[in-house]
Amino acid sequence: MSEVLTQEEIDALLGALNRGEVDAEELKLEQTKKKVRIYDFRRPNKFSKEQIHTLQVIFENYSRSLGTYFSAQLRTPVTVDVLSVEQITYDEFVRSINNPTILAIFSIPPLDGNAILEINLDLGFAILDRMFGGPGVSIGKVRGLTEIEETVMDRICDKMLSYLEEPWATIAPLKPMLERIDSNPQFTQIVSPGEMVVIVSLETSMGEIMGVINVCIPFIVLEPIISKLNVNYYYASSVRQKDPGDTKAIRNRLQEAVIPVRVLLGNTVITIADLIELNVGDVVPLDRRMDEELEVIIGSKTKFYAKPGTFSNRIAVQITRVVEEGVDEDE
Repeated sequence: MSEVLTQEEIDALLGALNRGEVDAEELKLEQTKKKVRIYDFRRPNKFSKEQIHTLQVIFENYSRSLGTYFSAQLRTPVTVDVLSVEQITYDEFVRSINNPTILAIFSIPPLDGNAILEINLDLGFAILDRMFGGPGVSIGKVRGLTEIEETVMDRICDKMLSYLEEPWATIAPLKPMLERIDSNPQFTQIVSPGEMVVIVSLETSMGEIMGVINVCIPFIVLEPIISKLNVNYYYASSVRQKDPGDTKAIRNRLQEAVIPVRVLLGNTVITIADLIELNVGDVVPLDRRMDEELEVIIGSKTKFYAKPGTFSNRIAVQITRVVEEGVDEDE
């Protein structure tokens, strides 16, 4: 697409031509020259800009779910935001992270191959400290995880990976599964060093601690669904009509839900002494007349009014009116 000049730029160019500062023949010659674009064959860009943008949208949804999970699990405010989405070689990714670090290697069925969820060591120890009942601070020194810490981190990473299913659902039904936890990136070779990978960096803030969670997915893993990584497909899939079977299942669940229903006959105030001396057959006067409507309470809200009576020799009530939507009878 040609660059559009503003009126000021056009006036400046015409003025330069009139003054002889710019040669018209040189401009024509420049326009006929072939445009040269630098391309590094050692680092071919396999993800298009649209695919990178789609990945950013997917992981923005993931980061919101992850922030909610951490806030509830750690009982402290945690914010997670997408810092960047870029494509580099796997060797560059390995050399860019610290040693030791927290590496969760996971598979993504039905896709072949593995991917990596890398958690900054300071952030990882702060999460573990919070899980163990501490204030959520890092240990301040570099070391690997103990067996107990690795077991807890295994559960945390497994839960983090489960939240990847929903944002990817409109692209493909992925089921991330944790394979193992490592600490040395030099010994973690999921693809060849020159293979292109996409790195999604998630900036995570928890109190005074701020760290980065990196998600590394090789191109060869996403290649079978690479054609679906476009914004149009993503949003078109998200608004498709839901399966009628899902609606039926939800309706059945709602019909089977148990909700307490109570009818309030009235209220009264008596002393503890009178309460203790109550016997069968005693009469307790209530603050409601015989011809007054009774409140029918669904759950904890008054939803109907009714009159008492009998039906087939059973005590019953007959609904006389419905409480209007938005009206709180307790006020």
